[in-house]
Amino acid sequence: MKIAIGNDHAGLGVKEKIQEHLEKKGHQVVNKGYDGKESVDYPDFIHPVAKDVREKKADIGVIVCGSGNGAAMTANKHKGVRAAICWSKEIAALAKQHNNANIISIPSRFLNEKEILKIIDVFIKEGFEGGRHQRRIKKIDKDD
Repeated sequence: MKIAIGNDHAGLGVKEKIQEHLEKKGHQVVNKGYDGKESVDYPDFIHPVAKDVREKKADIGVIVCGSGNGAAMTANKHKGVRAAICWSKEIAALAKQHNNANIISIPSRFLNEKEILKIIDVFIKEGFEGGRHQRRIKKIDKDD
């Protein structure tokens, strides 16, 4: 699987561990994130992930910031992107099963590394259930 990954300064250490974990599992990871230590603006590193997912250059995206909120809000501005903030394995499973999420947003300041890797593994493993959920997904993208 090809996975685009992006992060701000708050997600740097976690991003590196996620990337290493995913590559060990045989995934191709494309780093769109920040690799420095100075404070940066997360949209600059999240938009490229969302663009890759939207344009099908990546199968899914993983984005990391302190709370997961700003990253998810940014990614969700892209039509066809469904970024879900996931803080547990159960939320990650439902994000894929019911919402067909194609980007997982990780709140790095609220989870430990072990939890994060398990959550991402669940997100990758799960599939979309379709059915009644597909009808709802079609209503997400809105052109005013």
